[in-house]
Amino acid sequence: MLIKASVKRISALLGFSLVNQTKIITAAAELSRNALIYADQGKFKISVLDDTRRKGLQMIFSDSGPGIENIEQAMKDGYTSGHGMGLGLGGSKRLMDEFDIKSAIGVGTTISVTKWV
Repeated sequence: MLIKASVKRISALLGFSLVNQTKIITAAAELSRNALIYADQGKFKISVLDDTRRKGLQMIFSDSGPGIENIEQAMKDGYTSGHGMGLGLGGSKRLMDEFDIKSAIGVGTTISVTKWV
C-alpha cells in the first residue's frame, strides 16, 4: 500500500491528470504484485525525471526471483505462469510511455517504466 500512496502523491505533485495518475498507480500495483508473488520480495525505486523539455516519473521494480523464461510469451495478454489473468506485464506496458524488461533465469527480473507529463 505504501508504493501506491507514494506513486499517487508524486504523480499528483508532478501535475499528471487524474487519468494518467490512475494509469501510473495501476502499473505500479501490477508490477509490485508480480515481484511479491513470484519472488516473495523486491526493490522499488521511484524517480522524478526532468530533461528540460518535460517532466516524468520513472519506476524501477527489481527482484531476485526465478526470472522469466520467455519474455515475449509473458508479454502476451492471457499468458500466466501463475493463477492470474495474464494482463499485468502487457497491461503495464500499455499504460506507460516507456517500458523495459530484463530477466535472467535464476537471477531475477528488473522492469523500468516511465510516464511523461
